[in-house]
Amino acid sequence: MIADDAIVVRGLFARWIEAEPDMALVASLRNGREAVEQIERIKPDVVILDVDMPELDGITALPQLLAKCPGVTVIMASTLTRRNAEISLRALSLGATDYIPKPSSQSDVGAAPEFRRDLIEKIRQLGRRGHKAPSLTPVADAPPLAPPTAPQAKALHHYHPPHAPIVLRPLPTVAPRALLIGASTGGPQALNKLVTDIGAVIERVPVLITQHMPPTFTAILAEHLGRLSKHTAREAVHGEEIVAGTIYLAPGGRHMTVAQRNNVPVIEITNTAPINFCKPAVDPLFSSAAIVWGPRALALVLTGMGHDGLAGAHDIVHAGGHVLAQDEASSVVWGMPGQVALAGLCSAVLPIDDIGAKLNRLFAAERA
Repeated sequence: MIADDAIVVRGLFARWIEAEPDMALVASLRNGREAVEQIERIKPDVVILDVDMPELDGITALPQLLAKCPGVTVIMASTLTRRNAEISLRALSLGATDYIPKPSSQSDVGAAPEFRRDLIEKIRQLGRRGHKAPSLTPVADAPPLAPPTAPQAKALHHYHPPHAPIVLRPLPTVAPRALLIGASTGGPQALNKLVTDIGAVIERVPVLITQHMPPTFTAILAEHLGRLSKHTAREAVHGEEIVAGTIYLAPGGRHMTVAQRNNVPVIEITNTAPINFCKPAVDPLFSSAAIVWGPRALALVLTGMGHDGLAGAHDIVHAGGHVLAQDEASSVVWGMPGQVALAGLCSAVLPIDDIGAKLNRLFAAERA
């Protein structure tokens, strides 16, 4: 179901959806009121809900849609302004599943192939949730991980069988020196929960986050994380020293990596091409952290579509570091965490409600 007051946008979305063999458009509506009135009869799997509409806007219609059709996936769509970014992030806390920022003009919407790809992929992935989680098989003495060959590296970018058992690697025996987090779809909700649970970790080490988000959104997310965590949280700045007690968020539209200068870890922000169709991407952060912190790096992969973070997680484990992942049941989409889990790179795969307690233990004072 599409609810958008712009007839050009509705027409474009309709054509894109109807061109996909695994999708069907069940309604194209002009405002939130029509969506609320028709959702019980139509029962869509996914609703694309515009933020700004006459009669009933998206943020007002959202709770009514969820009340009439519990469990429906709602993707908020809005132009890229600070106001709409704030509304979209607020919508996530009210039950929306995801958001997509529309190009600034209707003509730009039709001319942006990456926007079409992102929209269709979000609809596809969010409409297919609910697969059975694989079993966990702990391995006390996992073998050392050799560098991947070229064919193996290429294979890292493909899903493993959906029900293959997960082999867990050992947990760290000494406290890590940095926490690296990668997230995409569902990430803001997971991060909001996580930062309220890991205050002790933030005080001990720096926390660096790459969340797939456009500009403006990342600045607002950093403000939210700062309020929730009661610690400094901000978009990272090129060249700044990385210190404990601070949450660094990759700025939208830029990649964030880390480097060593005069034996001091520093932030590097680059404007290079997208990686895994993402900018910022998780892989550059993880791979650079493997070089800077080696066996004392700990990465966490949260809910998200795709495979971003997989190659970087491999680099962290090869350097002697460790990786944790969110489990399938608590993920909005078990793409990114599922990739690293099924690749045998994880030391734990946990529900979001349990990750904070695990991290607090792992980052505690050195153990014998």
